[in-house]
Amino acid sequence: MNIQTIGIVGAGQMGNGIAHVMALAGYDVLLTDVSAEALKSALELVEGNMSRQVGRGKISETDMTTAMARISTTQTLTDLGQSDLVIEAATERETVKQAIFDELLPHLKPETILTSNTSSISITRLASRTDRPEKFMGFHFMNPVPVMQLVELIRGIATDEPTFAACKTVVDRLGKTAASAEDFPAFIVNRILMPMINEAVYTLYEGVGNVQSIDSSMKLGANHPMGPLELADFIGLDTCLAIMNVLHDGLADTKYRPCPLLTKYVEAGWLGRKTQRGFYDYRGEVPVPTR
Repeated sequence: MNIQTIGIVGAGQMGNGIAHVMALAGYDVLLTDVSAEALKSALELVEGNMSRQVGRGKISETDMTTAMARISTTQTLTDLGQSDLVIEAATERETVKQAIFDELLPHLKPETILTSNTSSISITRLASRTDRPEKFMGFHFMNPVPVMQLVELIRGIATDEPTFAACKTVVDRLGKTAASAEDFPAFIVNRILMPMINEAVYTLYEGVGNVQSIDSSMKLGANHPMGPLELADFIGLDTCLAIMNVLHDGLADTKYRPCPLLTKYVEAGWLGRKTQRGFYDYRGEVPVPTR
């Protein structure tokens, strides 16, 4: 199937990043969100990020102007019905995603491919509630989308080969690398990354090290570009906790038990950068550890 029009559900951090790379790659993008403010913000962010790329010589002014003209927005979800490919990038809650697909399904073309940018939820289960499980798969971008080179492509149990091939072609056109993952909790990246972050939180919880010593140890001792607690703040502590719960529930292994301290931070509303406080306090000029 030849994909040219792409519908994106959700204008948040992931949705606007996906719109950015798709438009630059020559796809026509229709971005939807329930919030007009979120859509306005997304366009401003995409334009600002593209401007930085122009400044660094990554793209030309013409590339930017042409790409921005390819992005349209709507607050009406069903407007995405005529898209060749739909990428759902809404909140990481299964009930929200199911409601989106339920509303969208009656308006889709028969050949439209449905995908989810979920970082952990079962693709097979999401697909089973649609009228096209064979044309449904996981299309998981890494954050920030314009910078990160990997896309996880996750087949559900019913996903057919033409659907996988069509999505792989899109990833190739973006200039990114596709990693094929099986549909098990958290797939590849988060199956490995989140337990490491959770273990870092346990290390803090048990008093083995403080925030600064844990992050410095992993940056300087393991050559990680960001410490695990700094990375958790960047991802969002609520997202980290949600993925750990998916791993714990889906695999029934105590090694995936979320650290009580991670739960406590989320209960406090200290979710990381997006709320200005997490393992670091971002309200001043320089981030300050909170423990």
